[in-house]
Amino acid sequence: MTDTALEALARRVEVLEAEAEIRRLQARYMFLCDTPLPEYGISDDAKRIELILELYTEDAVWEGVGEYYDGQFGRAEGKQAIREHFERFWGEKRDPALLLNAHYLTSEQIHVHGGTADGQWIHMQPWLFSDGSALLRSSRLNNAFRKEDGGWRITRTRTENVFVAPLPDHFASDHPSVSVLMKP
Repeated sequence: MTDTALEALARRVEVLEAEAEIRRLQARYMFLCDTPLPEYGISDDAKRIELILELYTEDAVWEGVGEYYDGQFGRAEGKQAIREHFERFWGEKRDPALLLNAHYLTSEQIHVHGGTADGQWIHMQPWLFSDGSALLRSSRLNNAFRKEDGGWRITRTRTENVFVAPLPDHFASDHPSVSVLMKP
């Protein structure tokens, strides 16, 4: 194999490894946002938020865009603003209480550009509430990533609503109050 062929092969492997790490990073973010939280032993939302923030760069942006999400989520610039965004989300007591939400990602596209990348997904998320009501949310994600200190981090989370649809009351009757999936 020639040096040129080896270099081309090495570049292809780097891209594949970057795509795999970005895929895991995005999935980890979604996993940490699920309710009940599947991360075993973490019952405190402050710890959940810290785990989420570990996925982001210091200068990251988290924003909801478009006619539905502009007013609902707005824009948070920097880790501290992102922390405050999540503290508002999990810190506000809701009536009815959110009992379950799960994030499903599809239609993945990841584009690696050396030390940066962007990715797009469509996301579906059922929400179940303590009064038996339920809804299904869908959004598009257009996120950005940067390689820092040998690993990939999120530099931008951008979400835009596709739809929110009510589901029949008591849509799902059997669901856990806590997750033990990851219990050792």
